[in-house]
Amino acid sequence: MQHKNWRCTKCGNTTFDTDQFRATGGMFSKIFDVQNKRFTTVICERCTYTEVYRTKSSGLGDVLDFFT
Repeated sequence: MQHKNWRCTKCGNTTFDTDQFRATGGMFSKIFDVQNKRFTTVICERCTYTEVYRTKSSGLGDVLDFFT
């Protein structure tokens, strides 16, 4: 993917890939394995430098994580 406003801070490349992951937050979340924190990553396609941004997680997604 390319976006004219994004530029890698390490190599200056403008092409990147994006992905998402979830993580647990506090003690309650760890005990019940509820991944209530969601992050988006932007990965440079040339040097693989990765920036991580926290995003809002949906309440429904948290409930579904609890049951799976």
